[in-house]
Amino acid sequence: MTTITDIALDQKSRMLSLSFDDGRTTDLSCEYLRVHSPSAEVRGHGPGQEVLQTGKENVNIVAIEPVGNYAVRLVFSDEHDTGLYAWNFLIELAENKEAYWQAYLEKLDEAGYQRNV
Repeated sequence: MTTITDIALDQKSRMLSLSFDDGRTTDLSCEYLRVHSPSAEVRGHGPGQEVLQTGKENVNIVAIEPVGNYAVRLVFSDEHDTGLYAWNFLIELAENKEAYWQAYLEKLDEAGYQRNV
């Protein structure tokens, strides 16, 4: 089973770097992490209740707070701080980064939203 050994934030590039026990590293953008927050505000309270996140292109992480031995709370510059990112959820986001990002971009397109990048 893959485990995360280190987390490093580069606020200038707005990237969170995850290091794994097998030597791999993966960079996840703050925008990607924000729009995939595990919070009820983003995911809703059940299937079909997800809320499409828009306008998060320039969001940054301002704090990373450990939660026990199982998660971190990411505090974002837009004051979002209710999602607990469990280690296994971060690994899932890293392993599915391309597919999840593409699905997000397609949802934005369907909603008629143009990203400002």
